[in-house]
Amino acid sequence: MKYLTNVHAENRTLKELFDADPSRAHRYVVSVAGLRVDWSRQPVTDEILQSLRSAARAADVSDRFRSLIAGEHVNATEDRAVLHMALRGNRSASYEVDGLNVMDDIHGELSRMKSFVDEVRANPRITDIVNIGIGGSDLGPAMAAQALAGDAHPRLKAHFVSNIDAADIESVLQQVRPETTLFVIVSKTFGTLETLTNANVARQWLVEALGEAAVAEHFAAVSTAREKVAAFGIGADRTFGFWDWVGGRYSLWSAVGLSLMLLIGPERFAEFLDGAREIDSHMIETLIDADRLDDNVVVTLALIGVLHRNVLNRPTKAVIPYVHELRRFPAYLQQLDMESNGKSVTHNGDEVDGATGPVIWGEPGTNGQHAFFQLLHQGTDIIPVDFIGVARPRHERIEQHDALFANLLAQAQALAFGRPLPNAPHRNFAGNRPSTLILAERLDARTLGQLIALYEHIVFVQGVMWGINSFDQWGVELGKELANALAPALSNDGVDLEHIEDPSTRSAIEWYRKNRSK
Repeated sequence: MKYLTNVHAENRTLKELFDADPSRAHRYVVSVAGLRVDWSRQPVTDEILQSLRSAARAADVSDRFRSLIAGEHVNATEDRAVLHMALRGNRSASYEVDGLNVMDDIHGELSRMKSFVDEVRANPRITDIVNIGIGGSDLGPAMAAQALAGDAHPRLKAHFVSNIDAADIESVLQQVRPETTLFVIVSKTFGTLETLTNANVARQWLVEALGEAAVAEHFAAVSTAREKVAAFGIGADRTFGFWDWVGGRYSLWSAVGLSLMLLIGPERFAEFLDGAREIDSHMIETLIDADRLDDNVVVTLALIGVLHRNVLNRPTKAVIPYVHELRRFPAYLQQLDMESNGKSVTHNGDEVDGATGPVIWGEPGTNGQHAFFQLLHQGTDIIPVDFIGVARPRHERIEQHDALFANLLAQAQALAFGRPLPNAPHRNFAGNRPSTLILAERLDARTLGQLIALYEHIVFVQGVMWGINSFDQWGVELGKELANALAPALSNDGVDLEHIEDPSTRSAIEWYRKNRSK
């Protein structure tokens, strides 16, 4: 990759790096907003970091960021601006799309959401919120609702339905009652197959129990397709919108977060936005106001990821939260990162000249220690790890939390420095396995906003380094088109299969037809 020609791998082990420079334990630890970020256990030196930052300057990271926040159509293949940062901006801020300041629209919609949320939370008849969406319309709200469950209204419980597999919605409907449930349908076009299929099941279930008139009271929608929403039976006062410059995986800050706001309340939701805005401010202060790229924590973390992916040829990264409430955070990051940077062509449509987005995966600690950590410690692949932890839990079992945090630190230490036992090869730990520690005082709405925004900006910077468009997702289209074409042949035995050219698919359909009705 052309910007990385002067970037070289470090030949010394992590132990050797610490022996040569113990001060790295302090110099490579910084605070940004409320987060303590420690990359001292990464295979970098001042010289390597400088060469990486030089590469970032050559790739025009600062200029690309300026274009992003200026509202330019950086999503070129869809001819759209990308302004999810505006969704958490102060009302006095100025974010423009095609010459129009969008802040009044954003805060007007937030105000409508707040009024609706206050009304629902004051209604003792509503006990359950069921969010029906998929992708960014599900992963973000579901992850955040789980992470901030400690802030939930004591009467309200949130449920999330996404899979077109009917077992998903059936399992939720068995837990709720029609008269106490509010459904929130989240679909920008109000035409997403999975979402509308589940929405219609929910509607039928409600109507059978309470009658057609109940739809208006027990449904709300987040969509830009107001006519389709109205035809479904949801009124304009219960329909909330967002804009085409908001990508699905970046939409939690918008009305897509309605279920989250219902659960935790407008005040906590505002704190959630505040946390993200603090990371945005760090980006602006270091890349716009003074071009202090060397001081930008996000850029440094992104470049370390590029070092692993492109120089050290490490195709995956594990994200391990030692915070039980963040157990869906790795899944959320999978979409954020892999849908954004899983690309093989540049902005210009040329084939990229190196590897792009890593495979993101992970599970919470300490569970992972009894599963895949064997491979992390002694496997043949070196897999970079992000560890996430907090100093203060929500619960009062402090001694148990001490044990959890001890495990976090121990794993990072063991991965980095190992334990040489040359006479016992099966018990030998080679070490030299890198990790980053991202720590916060506690997990609350503000912290969650900071964490998400941190990773959003990392994805953006890496996309710039790879010369790709991080904001489209054409890779999800083909499979959906083929599924729509195949569906009639599965449900109707009379449909001729000769038009299906793929013999393996044709054979599988024949098997399915024989067995589906047994």
